[in-house]
Amino acid sequence: MEDVLKLLTQNARLSHQEIAVLLGKTELEVDKIIEKLEQDGIIKGYQAIINYEKLPQVPVLALIECKVMPKAEHGFQEIADRVMLLEEVESVYLMAGNYDLAVFVKGSTMQQVANFVAKRLSTLDSILSTSTRFVLQRYKQNGVILDEKDIRDPRNMVL
Repeated sequence: MEDVLKLLTQNARLSHQEIAVLLGKTELEVDKIIEKLEQDGIIKGYQAIINYEKLPQVPVLALIECKVMPKAEHGFQEIADRVMLLEEVESVYLMAGNYDLAVFVKGSTMQQVANFVAKRLSTLDSILSTSTRFVLQRYKQNGVILDEKDIRDPRNMVL
């Protein structure tokens, strides 16, 4: 199962036949594994990894760190549910450390993201404070190097 997941994570466009060949399994075995992974909710969907810097209009990406007051009997789940339903929100993670929720947001401008944080996110009744970090450059996402021509030969680097 893990080997199928690893291959699909690297390239979700692989056919079941290609996965079977790579893993030394039959196509029927791979079909059953993937069907079970989907039915069990382990595979939630298939997405392209987009190098936004190559688009004519580059979206603004931001990480908003949120300190949260958890609710009795619900913990962090109630506020996480509310945050993840906001349209601008791409991802939400419960964190250990200095803040509770990591909220990844996408907008068309820095001002749009700032307005979202000020008027919609920080005003939610369990959010105690926020700290916004704008993404300046993405190099690698989900294990994929976004622009391989930017990789320097480590043998030529001075440490």
